[in-house]
Amino acid sequence: MKHTLLLLSLLCSFPLIWAQEKVEYIDDEECGCELVFIDGIQTTQDGDRFGFKREDGTIIVPNKYRFVDQFHGEYCKVLANYDSCGLINRDGVEIIPCLYKNINYPTEGMIMVQKDSLFGFFDTNGNQVIPFLFPAASSFNEGRAVVAIYVDSFLVSYGFIDKKGNVVIQPQYDYAFPYYEGYAVVKKYDRYGMIDTENREVLPIKFEILTSMSDGLFFAGDDQGLALYNNKFKRLTQPIYTELIGKSDDRILVRRDGKYGYLNHKGKEIIPCQYDHASLFKDSRANVSIKGKWGIINTSGKTILPIEYDNSGYRGEAYIYHDSLALIEKNRHYGYVDMDGNIVIQPIYQNAYQFTDGLAPVSVGLWGYINTKGEFFVPPVFDIASPFSWGRAEVIYRGQTHKMNTQGKCVKNCKNAPKSWR
Repeated sequence: MKHTLLLLSLLCSFPLIWAQEKVEYIDDEECGCELVFIDGIQTTQDGDRFGFKREDGTIIVPNKYRFVDQFHGEYCKVLANYDSCGLINRDGVEIIPCLYKNINYPTEGMIMVQKDSLFGFFDTNGNQVIPFLFPAASSFNEGRAVVAIYVDSFLVSYGFIDKKGNVVIQPQYDYAFPYYEGYAVVKKYDRYGMIDTENREVLPIKFEILTSMSDGLFFAGDDQGLALYNNKFKRLTQPIYTELIGKSDDRILVRRDGKYGYLNHKGKEIIPCQYDHASLFKDSRANVSIKGKWGIINTSGKTILPIEYDNSGYRGEAYIYHDSLALIEKNRHYGYVDMDGNIVIQPIYQNAYQFTDGLAPVSVGLWGYINTKGEFFVPPVFDIASPFSWGRAEVIYRGQTHKMNTQGKCVKNCKNAPKSWR
């Protein structure tokens, strides 16, 4: 059983890494520098410092930050140094100066900030509205945030505050999770229950495992089995499921007796637990396997692609539909099927990956790129080729790494690129 169903960290998480590892790059071919283009703003780099400019070349921020994230809507996290985090807006203004250990992106107009070992909150104008008082906190959701206070030198207790910093539920729980759909999961003595906004215990604190409310549904149980409940706290299934994978396309992927299947939102096992492996639905299609063979089903459980294909390599998302085509493998050769399971590109390639931007890397000994008709758009001349991301793909030719755009043109390190595509 995956106890991680409830192990969602309440602490501020800022997964900053070196900017060149964070995202794919798009080259400015006039200046020769590498850039990231996200929603009208580009990342610039000078040595180990980063900044931002607009698509028209207007400088927003000079190259002064040690680390940067990409823009998330109106805001971007930046670090002046390893432990000096701030937040800028799309005009380059530091809404939160680079003085803090950690920062979360705004939720409901509130920004969670960590200073040393304590958390507080700012508004989106950069005003601190809640002091640094809490050793742990969550972002705001449904007008409330989880906060912790010290009970003694070691123990903390969890409760809830509103956006003015008023305590609306006194810290009294061993752990607590944000509100979803009017209810919050809380923990006491290694057991979980659920409270409403008035701190009424609407679900007894007796469960070993309990998920948050989502679309009016949640799972509760123990290591022996989980049952599905609705937001009226009516049990919709017996506690027979040993794993909850997730929900998509109005289907809930579960595991029972070592097999995977799908429930609908009324708890009916609409697709029986009969598969050795299964994926979440995407575009109303899911990959399933029985006895080492793979196929594709729709949300009614109808087999779209017969369960007779292989999956000898680790490709994960590559086997799910991209550009309305899915990768298949037969006898260690690769091809593609359409949304109806028809083979539109025969499995003739020695290796292949998913389509992106209408192109897919395939190998016939050397790597090239085909279009959705199976025609070579870029000839097979590369030692290695990657799928496209942010309009760029990385290829290796005679030991040299290059980048190319979706027009098949080399845009980085082009001096030694093959003449057939540069």
